[in-house]
Amino acid sequence: MSSNFNQISYLRTSRQFTADAQQLAVEMDKCYIDVANSVNCRTIGIFPGRTPAVTGESWFISKDQRQQSARQVYPFTTTANIPHGIKINQIAYMTRMYGQYTDGNNWYGLIPAGPTAIAGQIVFYVDPTNIVFVVGGGAPTVTKGLIVLEWLSQP
Repeated sequence: MSSNFNQISYLRTSRQFTADAQQLAVEMDKCYIDVANSVNCRTIGIFPGRTPAVTGESWFISKDQRQQSARQVYPFTTTANIPHGIKINQIAYMTRMYGQYTDGNNWYGLIPAGPTAIAGQIVFYVDPTNIVFVVGGGAPTVTKGLIVLEWLSQP
């Protein structure tokens, strides 16, 4: 089994190029691959609401096989179920579930949890078709908020 521990992208800051056109083409190809690999090895800061986007993260969970995670944002203005459109049977793992909301005055964090209400809190979970809210007694009223889901597809 190979180890991915502390693998980081390193891009040289200088490079000597040859005057020979054929050798230059080879060096330019290598240079492009080095730049592309370095750029692609960072977390992508795109949070789309209409379709999932690749996060840029690399996960090595299944037999040291690289998997990329996807991310999608779900805005809401009530605690009604939100259809997520994710094919749950094609997900290997949910990697992150988080969110925040406001009552118009203060901002609050959402807790990913089970179907049991917690007094004073709004929690949520993901079922095969929806993001489901569970509102505990005394929880602030939602005026708007966002939930972010990130997941790994089956390898």
